Amino acid sequence: MSQPATATVEVNGHACRVWTKGQGPKVGFLAGLGGLPRWVPFLDRLAESRTVVAPSLPGYPGATGHTELDTHLDWVLAVRQLLDKAGLGGADLVGASVGGAFAAEMAAIFPERVGRLALIAPFGLFDDKEPAADPWAQRKDVLPGLMCAEAATWNELVAPPEGANSVEWPIEMTRASEAAARAFWPLGNTRLEKRLGLIEAPTLILWGDRDAILPPVYAGTFARAIKGAARVETIANAGHLAYLDRPEAVANAVLKHFA
Repeated sequence: MSQPATATVEVNGHACRVWTKGQGPKVGFLAGLGGLPRWVPFLDRLAESRTVVAPSLPGYPGATGHTELDTHLDWVLAVRQLLDKAGLGGADLVGASVGGAFAAEMAAIFPERVGRLALIAPFGLFDDKEPAADPWAQRKDVLPGLMCAEAATWNELVAPPEGANSVEWPIEMTRASEAAARAFWPLGNTRLEKRLGLIEAPTLILWGDRDAILPPVYAGTFARAIKGAARVETIANAGHLAYLDRPEAVANAVLKHFA
């Protein structure tokens, strides 16, 4: 697969990588846990008919600056800056996992900056009756099977990309985990349910039927709380990061929603 174009924008004085590929109307993508150490087939499928813009969140692979963000408000404002500087103001937006929570926040708090919305197993909620798993409390050998339906899929994502320093790469991935923890620990709960009623954007909610991090019943909670038209679609044989497990199925659902 051909590589995306790479640019850099500055958020709070720190560099954040922005990858762009494709043609057609813009669609933004905020990645899930682990970020985007490499370009993935899901984004290639979207890029067949859309211009895909994938900015790296602070602290994730391709970006620095997460230590500047101490509160949830800090993170929300940083994500807004990132999307604006990446040229995504008003564009359709896809967010997965931790990125899905931020995408939902953008649609709720800055509705004029989001066109249509697609959320893939977003963080942000917690239900005592159906508790989420804590990804930061897992043994290293257990985590891959929680992230994806097939552990090898996660391992492939986080393996050192071409040209990466083998010594520094594990540190970079630890930094990404720390960044996510700063925003979502404990248990991914940001009280997002209080703001879902502000979302008027047409919203597609996708959930892997084998998600071992966030129970699939959370999808219904999102759909019922969002003010705008919202529907749920289950992705068969997919885990938490369904766009890695089933890139074609997830991309087809997203493109149909955005059509």
